[in-house]
Amino acid sequence: MAVSEDFLEFVLEQLAPAGQLKPKRMFGGVGLYASGLFFAILDDDTLYLKGDAALKPAFEAAGSHPFDPFGEGKPMAYWSAPAEAMDDPELLVEWARRSMAVAARKKR
Repeated sequence: MAVSEDFLEFVLEQLAPAGQLKPKRMFGGVGLYASGLFFAILDDDTLYLKGDAALKPAFEAAGSHPFDPFGEGKPMAYWSAPAEAMDDPELLVEWARRSMAVAARKKR
């Protein structure tokens, strides 16, 4: 459950166009916040984005897998960022904004 400084810096750089992000270390990983909304988790140098039932099919179609931190078959509502998005900053920002929208809906 470690996150390297290089990976954290990479993700923050890639997501800079999405707005000011605040990383917070937690349980060996890093949580990412945008405007107070918890929308992403970094764990084992993997970016996981918040999802919901409406976004789940898009994550599945993109080949993402759910975040299951304990390997017990009880995934959380976070999905690995699509591999192609990790190589395309504009696409990654688009996915991040979708996850921020999910976080905003959940907060209400």
